[in-house]
Amino acid sequence: MNTSGFAPASRFLLVAAAFVVVVAGLRAAAPVLNPFLLAVFLAVLMAPLMAALRRWGLGPGLSLTLTALSLVALELGLASLVGGSVTDFSANLPHYQEALNQRFASFQTWIDGWGLHLPWHLLSDLLEPGRVMALAGQVLGGLGSLLADAFLVLLTTLFLLLEGVGLPAKLKSAMKHPEQALKGLGQIAHNINHYMGIKAATSLLTGILVALWLGWLGVDFAVLWGVLAFLLNFVPNIGSIIAAVPPMLLALVQPGPAAALWTLVGYLVINNLVGNLLEPRLMGRGLGLSALVVFVSLVFWGWVLGPVGMFLAVPLTMALKIALDATPATRPMAVLLGYAPRDRSTG
Repeated sequence: MNTSGFAPASRFLLVAAAFVVVVAGLRAAAPVLNPFLLAVFLAVLMAPLMAALRRWGLGPGLSLTLTALSLVALELGLASLVGGSVTDFSANLPHYQEALNQRFASFQTWIDGWGLHLPWHLLSDLLEPGRVMALAGQVLGGLGSLLADAFLVLLTTLFLLLEGVGLPAKLKSAMKHPEQALKGLGQIAHNINHYMGIKAATSLLTGILVALWLGWLGVDFAVLWGVLAFLLNFVPNIGSIIAAVPPMLLALVQPGPAAALWTLVGYLVINNLVGNLLEPRLMGRGLGLSALVVFVSLVFWGWVLGPVGMFLAVPLTMALKIALDATPATRPMAVLLGYAPRDRSTG
């Protein structure tokens, strides 16, 4: 549709209307899109392994088979770690909610005993911990439903990996001068794989450290909270906070307030060491998103696609930033998505 004859306000309204229609379509198609987007995410993570197998002299078929077996082992391991824990946690959720509400009521009585009469009827919706645990149960339930679609995700991932093998040959046949396009796509793919590989490694380290720390403290479902920390570590800044709240509340119910305090200390130390020291050194400041962009993408894609959208929001936005940064014409947009440049005059 040619909009050159329209006034600027009319063009803006047309673009806004088209955007609303597209977003509504994405939200309606979320049950179909979620497995596909998750498969794209897994394909990006597994592509370096397949490329390494090809460099070692293995053929495309054998490389794809070994990559598929690795992916199956990964999904089976995740299902064995998470599946039973999610079921047990959901079964015990009413007990945890009741115990947390009792703790909260005792806290209200203690505060009132000091003569501080707060408007608890107004704060109950914000401070009621039982609702936070219910929200955690919904998120973990969404993770369990994803595991139910594991076969579809696996099959789609394998097709994407297989398609990626023949993509250079297709571009050479379809384009007159494919060298420049292949070079640009190769650089984009390398940067995306570099980001996702480092993020996956640091997220795995975060999840292992969290599981070990919570297990040492005696908090229930330590491995489950480690898996949740691994997944939410893909969401910078906000993800680590969300991942810490449910185990802190559970520690408050189970071992006691001291364990909840040590849980908080453990999360702060782990996330600062991995997220603020190790990850920036490995990744560099250029591969990052501003806090506002992270928050907006998290809210937007979470509203459109649900829990899967919240999990994939930052990786998708990061891939978009890398693609925009590869072209001089769109590089200013990539700069706007990233961190503010440091003022060199201040040292």
